[in-house]
Amino acid sequence: MATTPDSVTIRRATPADAAALAELGAATFTETFGHLYPPEDLQTFLAKSHSPEWWSGALADHNRAVWVIDHESGRKIGFIVVGKCKLPVQNLEPDAGEVQQLYVLAEFHNLRLGTRLMEAGLEWLASQRRSPLYIGVWSENYGAQRFYGRYGFNKVGEYGFPVGKTVDHEFILKR
Repeated sequence: MATTPDSVTIRRATPADAAALAELGAATFTETFGHLYPPEDLQTFLAKSHSPEWWSGALADHNRAVWVIDHESGRKIGFIVVGKCKLPVQNLEPDAGEVQQLYVLAEFHNLRLGTRLMEAGLEWLASQRRSPLYIGVWSENYGAQRFYGRYGFNKVGEYGFPVGKTVDHEFILKR
């Protein structure tokens, strides 16, 4: 069955989605970045950052919003998390927002689903008067850097992002 714009629904996630988002978050992070880490570092990170408990907290946080893509098959295939900026930005503006996570399962890439999620997230950030906006992106994720560049994000800093004992070199982008 081919995936078309009519075969998916993008909606605001609810607390009932926490377990499915934990599974989807772990799957998308692993397929995108899992090859970069020793297995124990990856498992430590996933247990902390993609547990049902973490997702329950994120979904209950009034400073965050999460959208999920439901495929007609019943699978959840992508998501975006946006909210108050939590990146290590010097002199961070009090109303700064952040695109915290944006992932779509690889088999559904090139269907403009990331664009649809990004537009939903940016619309919510604007409705919350979050400005300026930031994104943290792995220094070697050139595709993501190009994608965010199309939305006017430019590199303004760098930081270390821990995945277990491994620390990734990340860029901070700002719009």
